[in-house]
Amino acid sequence: MSTLEGLVEALRRLPGVGQKSAQRMAYHLLQHDRDGARQLSRALGQAADHILHCQRCHTFTETPVCSICLDETRDASLLCVLESPADQAALERTGSYRGYYFVLMGRVSPLDGIGAQDIGVAQLLERAADGKVEEVILATSFTAEGEATAHVLSQALKARGLRATRLARGVPVGSELEYVDLGTIAHALVDRR
Repeated sequence: MSTLEGLVEALRRLPGVGQKSAQRMAYHLLQHDRDGARQLSRALGQAADHILHCQRCHTFTETPVCSICLDETRDASLLCVLESPADQAALERTGSYRGYYFVLMGRVSPLDGIGAQDIGVAQLLERAADGKVEEVILATSFTAEGEATAHVLSQALKARGLRATRLARGVPVGSELEYVDLGTIAHALVDRR
């Protein structure tokens, strides 16, 4: 395999990047932006070498415990469970949640052979049973896998006497009903308040 083919194959590892997109990226970097290619290479190397998982919540951090877990002004009675650090970053950007997090680093997917034991459920249960947590908010996605994950977690948490809630779902703000998919409308109707 040539160096160029190796670069294309490495770029194909990114989600949503196929052969043609990877080729375009590789050619662009080599033809028009060699400094950008070097910067990308250094940044990826640094990230791979220095970013690790927080010992408390499993998100990405450069220190053993992330800054959110170290923030004592947050509400220790709330623990929000998410699938990925990207989900956590999105929720944190809203500025509306002041509790702590637990990042699963995945979701239950029986078709892919990923079960509850593969996504850190034991660590979550241990974290949630610290005596401070009063509510565990299940903020997994609303895909089939996300729903299955929320169900498994809800059952496990309730079996240990812990209160589990699920993010609400419904019609997006600013949307018109005629353009919203039927599943969203149905869930909004069921979850009305």
